[in-house]
Amino acid sequence: MSALATMARRTTRKIESGTPAHRDRAIDGLRALALLAVPTGHWLLGGFTLSSDGAIHNASPLGTFAGLAPVSWVLQMLGIFFLVGGYASVLSYRRRKGSTRAWLGGRLARLGRPVLGVTAVWAALLPVLHFGFDVPVDTLRTASTLVIQPLWFVGVYTVVTALTPLCVRAARRLGVWAAAPLLGSVAVVDFVRYGPYADAVPSWLSLLNILPGWLFAYQLGVSWGEGRVTRRHARWLLIGGAALFAALLLAFGYPASMVGVPGEARTNSHPPSLLVLALAAAQSGAAILLRDRLGKLLKRPALWAPVVVVNLSAMTILCWHQTAMLTAAIPASYLGEVPGLVGAPDSVGWILARLAWMPVFAGLLVLIGRYARGFESPWAGTGPGRRTLAGLLAAGFAVFALGLA
Repeated sequence: MSALATMARRTTRKIESGTPAHRDRAIDGLRALALLAVPTGHWLLGGFTLSSDGAIHNASPLGTFAGLAPVSWVLQMLGIFFLVGGYASVLSYRRRKGSTRAWLGGRLARLGRPVLGVTAVWAALLPVLHFGFDVPVDTLRTASTLVIQPLWFVGVYTVVTALTPLCVRAARRLGVWAAAPLLGSVAVVDFVRYGPYADAVPSWLSLLNILPGWLFAYQLGVSWGEGRVTRRHARWLLIGGAALFAALLLAFGYPASMVGVPGEARTNSHPPSLLVLALAAAQSGAAILLRDRLGKLLKRPALWAPVVVVNLSAMTILCWHQTAMLTAAIPASYLGEVPGLVGAPDSVGWILARLAWMPVFAGLLVLIGRYARGFESPWAGTGPGRRTLAGLLAAGFAVFALGLA
């Protein structure tokens, strides 16, 4: 135990000594918080049922415990992630030495490599699991859905990152108000799809909310990075966002959960509803107001070191956390129902058992991450043939996961 403690202290000192004085610790801290909320939310609010043929299927405790919905308000921190992403992109954009195209290419490559890696690995795993270990096809479809579920976020983040130059121009011209048209756009689409003429509205109309819904917080972050969001603006974002959130819940009948609940006709996040933007506005205001306090707190080396580790493993966490849970759930399914892991998430006992499983999932993610982090680095030693093969495997996995095969 003492050897581990000594190693931890050495690592902490090394990270602290290697941190530049100008590093904005608060921004990294907010990013780490939003990153960790993703696996925490998926692990807490995602369960599995077991069918008669031994296959596992997705389920959620929110279907039984509607009172847990406020937990999703805390764990839905994508607004913070996009806010910090916009802020960091501005700083990076200013420091670029080459063309805008080269800057975008570098950032998009860092997003794309880990996605290509996890999908290619799973494409190779599917036939091995099915033919080698007799894993049911329905289990593989459940697993594929979970693996690809967080990757939509990477796709959207890629698009908003590509829009950074436009967001910068909008921020310089309009300041914090550059995000207002995005909020208005989502409000209009929500009124049309949930209003008096909802029955006559085609379902695809909701897709119009995807880009403005997630670009909203990113644009706020860009405006913040440009120095166009003051503490006064932040207070209004917090107050206005909280008031709008309450009004949508209490007066307009929006679903309370920020994540999809099996069996529910409406969902807030896929695509984002106005409730998601209200929450993002409130979270953004709070984050901006708390920035200085958080920065001071993270001057403590023991708190700063974990933040650095999480940020260095950002894409690994996003891409592989569902795999960590499946690594425990798929073998357990052969044993029948296992409390908190495989079995209907409809009891307090399940919740307590799932909490006990959380450290196991985290440990598996750390273990997987030791090998998967290589996908985040440039594939300098990978030739065109291997890259093409990885692309084909990834495409095949996407077809299977999306139910097209």
